[in-house]
Amino acid sequence: MTGRAGKTVGLAARAARQLAPVVLAGTVLPAAPAAGQVLPNPVLYQVGQEYYSAGGKAFVRYRYDILNKTDYPAELFAAAPALPPCGANTNSSRTWVDFYDASGHRLYGFCALGKPQDLGSLWFAVEQGVVPPSWVYIEMIDRQTNTRYKSNLAETAP
Repeated sequence: MTGRAGKTVGLAARAARQLAPVVLAGTVLPAAPAAGQVLPNPVLYQVGQEYYSAGGKAFVRYRYDILNKTDYPAELFAAAPALPPCGANTNSSRTWVDFYDASGHRLYGFCALGKPQDLGSLWFAVEQGVVPPSWVYIEMIDRQTNTRYKSNLAETAP
């Protein structure tokens, strides 16, 4: 299949393949949490790769989405000026998101996501020619409650 429909089918198949271990492990994705309910861990899957250049160097950006991003309330991503800043950004969000390789080495982070839908635009990049980690995961850190939400491992292969 070609065109947009083919790309959508391909993304759905990739998500199903990457999430198969989660489903086989008996994980059930809950509906949106009610007040006081514990939030689920994020379900990470790759949506593609893109090539770009910056500063005279060529990079590969690995793009990811969170399948259950609608399970997270907007207040997790509100500006949090009372919490420590992210560099010069004194209005960074309450929840920060960090990418890690499978051994726990931090690859990249986001400190200014403004809403749960922004979890659909996560990425990390490596210089072209550098072998990326085979698997990655994210951690969402709610800095107000010091709660961490760790995702599944997701592939970097296309």
